[in-house]
Amino acid sequence: QVQLVESGGGLVQAGGSLRLSCVASGRAFSSYTMGWFRQAPGKEREFVGAIRGSDGVTYSANYVKGRFTISRDNAKNTVYLQMNSLKPEDTAVYYCAATPKYGPVAVPTDYDYWGQGTQVTVSS
Repeated sequence: QVQLVESGGGLVQAGGSLRLSCVASGRAFSSYTMGWFRQAPGKEREFVGAIRGSDGVTYSANYVKGRFTISRDNAKNTVYLQMNSLKPEDTAVYYCAATPKYGPVAVPTDYDYWGQGTQVTVSS
């Protein structure tokens, strides 16, 4: 079992930055691919990005490339989502998730464990 707890959300003006953190409990954190997803009101959950466990290779959705960066610290069982140049359309609940699958896992149903989510609100 893996438990995930996100933090770092909040209210920020357009153009600002936030860093989300997700701390995992349980063993073998480095063996999991960690993903970030988001869900805005009335919309489906969408893939933001993911990072492989063993080598830190990252994958990002096109709409966040150049603005969002995913990283992880396996010693701290933590994955991060650094979000820069935020836009009002980035407003959503952001979730981290874990999967033992390897590679650019971008489908929510491929993830086994989910955090409770953290709200990010970007004002114009």
